[in-house]
Amino acid sequence: MLTPDAAAVGRGFAGVCHGTLGELYQGPLRAGPDPDIALVSFPVDRHSWVYFTPGDEPQPVSGPEPGTASGPEPGTASGPLGEKTQRAVRLFLDRHGRTLPPGRFSAHSDLTVGVGMASSTADIVAALRCLFRVFSLPEDPDTTRDVLAAIERADSVFLEEFALHLSARHRVVRRLGTGVVFHTAFVTEPGTVDTSATTPVLLRHYRRRGDEYERCLTDLLKGFSAKDAPAVARAATTSAVLSQEALPKQTFGAVLAHRDEFGADGVFVAHTGSLVGYLFAHRPAPSLKGELSAFFRSLGHQCTFAQGGFA
Repeated sequence: MLTPDAAAVGRGFAGVCHGTLGELYQGPLRAGPDPDIALVSFPVDRHSWVYFTPGDEPQPVSGPEPGTASGPEPGTASGPLGEKTQRAVRLFLDRHGRTLPPGRFSAHSDLTVGVGMASSTADIVAALRCLFRVFSLPEDPDTTRDVLAAIERADSVFLEEFALHLSARHRVVRRLGTGVVFHTAFVTEPGTVDTSATTPVLLRHYRRRGDEYERCLTDLLKGFSAKDAPAVARAATTSAVLSQEALPKQTFGAVLAHRDEFGADGVFVAHTGSLVGYLFAHRPAPSLKGELSAFFRSLGHQCTFAQGGFA
């Protein structure tokens, strides 16, 4: 479903990386007084692209002031690299002892910034994939991991499968395969979330509810092992309910209350973002899409449909 590999495009080069619809699980890896933040990201068929087009003039690796968005505004045809992505380019060049040939970077993204779609991580991974191609180097997971670790806590969008991943330690605990696919109906609540600012709140919550999170993660991993999408969706719902206690979403209560009415297999959220939606193991019929759209509009939001996971 996803097409992440960097590819030469005419005289230029491109790197592509998918984003996420939040997480199917975010919580402690295990109950205890000093929890790690573990994620099972929910990959979506939406992407970031970074291009390098050879030309007569070198492209300086500089950009906006820190704190600005990491890439182009979603929906634009192209834009300059954001500050985090440009930092990733500098780190790559320093690590490999390379100098960029004359040319120009540009970028494009389907991913909304600051809502839980892993937009900045996807921008960085897309840039690294582009650079591997520019210099005819094999893609190196260690480089990708080390560059991300130097910049931010990251999702596992650099993998082409589900994974249980420690976001701050940049360590894959367990690969979960590609056998689970969901169809989704979701909305984006207003505002953006500063992920780093939520960490203390989450860690306190994880200490209080560690046993519940541990049972939830056990159920989720069993669902992935069996490639049982409804079981995964039930565990994702539990994770979302637990998240609501720490970082509440305004529409979550209504979405959860109407899950059975719409025949959804589960509910998902961006735990440190603003996405809320339904998980369906089978594609909703057009009539159901209409009902879902009317429901979300009654809550004041436009519904979006997207496929998540890996076929």
